[in-house]
Amino acid sequence: MNARRPLIAGNWKMNKTVPEAVALAARLAQAVGDFEQREVLVAPPFTALLEVHRALAGSRILLAAQNMHAEDAGAFTGEVSPVMLLSVGCTHAILGHSERRQLFGETDESVNRKVLQAVRKGLRPILCVGETLAEREAGRARTVVETQLKAGLNSLTREDLSRIILAYEPVWAIGTGRTATPAQAQEMHGFIRGLLSGLFDPESAGATRILYGGSVKPDNISELMAEPDIDGALVGGASLKAEDFEKIVKF
Repeated sequence: MNARRPLIAGNWKMNKTVPEAVALAARLAQAVGDFEQREVLVAPPFTALLEVHRALAGSRILLAAQNMHAEDAGAFTGEVSPVMLLSVGCTHAILGHSERRQLFGETDESVNRKVLQAVRKGLRPILCVGETLAEREAGRARTVVETQLKAGLNSLTREDLSRIILAYEPVWAIGTGRTATPAQAQEMHGFIRGLLSGLFDPESAGATRILYGGSVKPDNISELMAEPDIDGALVGGASLKAEDFEKIVKF
């Protein structure tokens, strides 16, 4: 285990009504709310953020949004701003998730604008990068990840990087039941850390947490976390079940 404190983050995606989200948050607060060995974070839908924040009161569990707009206010129907997220208790925001890129047309440039604004406003971005199956099979996995990473971190300073969390999510392993082997995940995490070292410096790269996301489950988390450059997990489906998520947190 490295010196970087592990972070286990649950991305609930478009699941859970407000009462369901509150019930899950309350169970998690009881199960892992005072677990000190690692940081724990949940990202409910926008509709449930305030009530989940209240349900987590008194626990160590952090709250994240699944997305945000790059402006504080304005004529952006359907969007949610960073100041709105701060007002309901968010400390983090997941940005550039592959589903946002693929299904909603987000670009490297638009993700970068969000990352910069999140940092300015005091939110900690969880910046997601990752390749599709076609890109991996074409031998372009590293090129895709490097392009996304450099664009997403464009104009950030060394100090800014200290607020950033990265998440490597191979798109072909999200919600498919397929998982990158620990060796495959470590290879890309090591590559990402090497890029950070070149873009910033080795010390900053060594301090940055890089999460793995892609069908993380209780039965594969320990193997993944044994790798030297994997610092936690961005968990999808398994984060919707309190028992499974507790097992992942307590790997």
